[in-house]
Amino acid sequence: MSDLVQDLAEFITAAPTPYHAVAEAARRLTAAGFVEQPESGDWPDEPGGRFMIRDGTVLAWYRPSSAAAGSPMRIFAAHTDSPTLKVKPNPDVGAAGWRQVAVEVYGGALWNSWLDRDLGLAGRLVLFDGTSVLVDVHRPLLRVPQLAIHLDRAVNSEGLRLDAQQHLLPIFGLGTPHEGDLVEFLAAEVGVDPGEVAAHDLVVHDVSPPARLGARRELLAAPRLDNLASVHAGIGALLAAADELNNGGELIPVFVGFDHEEIGSGSATGAAGPLLETVLTQLAGGFDARGAAFATSRCLSVDVTHAAHPNYLGHHEPGHRSVPNGGPTLKVNANQRYATDAPGTAAWRRACRAAGVPTQVFVAKNTIPCGSTVGPILATRLGIRTVDVGIPVLSMHSARELCGVDDPGQLAAAATAFLTDPG
Repeated sequence: MSDLVQDLAEFITAAPTPYHAVAEAARRLTAAGFVEQPESGDWPDEPGGRFMIRDGTVLAWYRPSSAAAGSPMRIFAAHTDSPTLKVKPNPDVGAAGWRQVAVEVYGGALWNSWLDRDLGLAGRLVLFDGTSVLVDVHRPLLRVPQLAIHLDRAVNSEGLRLDAQQHLLPIFGLGTPHEGDLVEFLAAEVGVDPGEVAAHDLVVHDVSPPARLGARRELLAAPRLDNLASVHAGIGALLAAADELNNGGELIPVFVGFDHEEIGSGSATGAAGPLLETVLTQLAGGFDARGAAFATSRCLSVDVTHAAHPNYLGHHEPGHRSVPNGGPTLKVNANQRYATDAPGTAAWRRACRAAGVPTQVFVAKNTIPCGSTVGPILATRLGIRTVDVGIPVLSMHSARELCGVDDPGQLAAAATAFLTDPG
């Protein structure tokens, strides 16, 4: 378990943005013998593992030798993005002798969690020739300073009030800002001509490394557990399923890590887009065969869920609390904010029993609406039975989150059983 947690920590550190998460996933898949499938290339029918990349989204699958047109698929769906602060196209701003970076909020971030942290900057620079260059300044570079209590005496009694336009601008240094400063700095970091940089996709990230904590080191604190913990488990489950199915079976296990889940999934690389449907149709043997294939397929939508917060128990449904190291959690909502139904629950519980993994159930309190996931989107778009699960975390959508050290491994084990379950 310690090795797996360390590997998860290394994966998170290597993936400060969706583009880096995809690159690290591709590296691991390639090392396991998977071959990249170009979107516009021919689709070979021979067995083996392949993967496809589009921007911040990655898909991967394994075709066993016994798979045929209409073979059922088992899909693990997660997302690669996390709430953060994204750099605006014209980033060079400042005031009163300070140089700053213009940012906007990406997703439902807890704004206060980004205050007074040492922040790096990462993403991609896109050149005029259309090529992209990954950049990661993984050292203290930026900081969003909070106002001193002497100048805001009521902050503790009346609460912190932040204006996203005015109060979240990171400090970049001292002096007068000049247009092109940030791009010139980042271009130098990766050795490209700043005059060739046409555009960028950049976000800030916490540079504090993941760390185990607790009296028995039973907890893991890390950035982007939502949802890189699921992406990491999904890649591991796919590779384990490929090894198992290599010895027989017609199931086709599929992994997908979507971008843009935190902002609604409505993009060319999001779960509401056509990319997964296109790939699954190809794997099913074409449009005529996909009806039978989809009818016998299942999807596991994997995203973190809320651990019961000991300081705010009144915010939780008392009969359906999730705790760290209690096993991955089944997520249920009567209004289909999660896609889980009774047959999907049975499939998940069967997988957990086969893997020897405990499981829990999360249901939101009636008076507090829950969030959602890619699960309902995929179930609606594809018509494939989908079940929503995830590991419980505290501080969800914070710059740094907290989970149990046992849960990532238990999730990977149960997901492997799900991907190889012919029932």
